[in-house]
Amino acid sequence: MKITVDINEKLDDTEISIHCKQITPNIENIIAMLQMMNQQLVVTKNNENYLLDVSKILYIEALERKTFVYANDDIYESKLKLYEMEERLCHSGFLRVSKSCLVHLKFIKSIKNDVERKLRLTLENGEQLMVSRQYAEEIKKRMGVI
Repeated sequence: MKITVDINEKLDDTEISIHCKQITPNIENIIAMLQMMNQQLVVTKNNENYLLDVSKILYIEALERKTFVYANDDIYESKLKLYEMEERLCHSGFLRVSKSCLVHLKFIKSIKNDVERKLRLTLENGEQLMVSRQYAEEIKKRMGVI
């Protein structure tokens, strides 16, 4: 891969161009990382609102009609429904792994086959998430396992 940086003081805004022979999982990851660099979500903790960088979110889970956002350092709540989160974050490296959970692909440390064609994901912080059969194939594709 060749990286070129062109500094031009006359430009009003930064522009990033990717020239490639074909879109690969690595190129998709680069695009997702660039898109999420400036993306933030409004989340709540102890009746206080916070702007949370999407890049710090490990996973998002819906439990008892509430949406919880798990970050490196804390757990927050969001007013958005899980499907709304999925729509916002699908191009930022997030993927649905079950009916009630989205995971940030960059924080997956390992994948292990589990019973009944399910997968067990271990995240970088040691937490484990189950991937239902319905979503297992897509996770394997996105992670380059198959």
